[in-house]
Amino acid sequence: MSIDYRERISQDPVVMVGKPVIKGTRIPVERIIGHLAENPDLDDLFGAYPELTIDDVKAALTSARAMIERGRGKRRVALGGNG
Repeated sequence: MSIDYRERISQDPVVMVGKPVIKGTRIPVERIIGHLAENPDLDDLFGAYPELTIDDVKAALTSARAMIERGRGKRRVALGGNG
């Protein structure tokens, strides 16, 4: 079953300048993705951000995938469907 990232990710202009963050924290999705890109070790990630859960990480990854997919669709339209 796929996780609904919208239940765990929020965006508010007064929190981290409106960047998507894990709800109830000031941890931006981009920081989680960046951390995992540099060091894909969950133990290290949870050591750096002990308030995160595995579901928060899944939500961050799912959110990033959704943003890429949305961007890909826009690009196809801009390129006349040749994506």
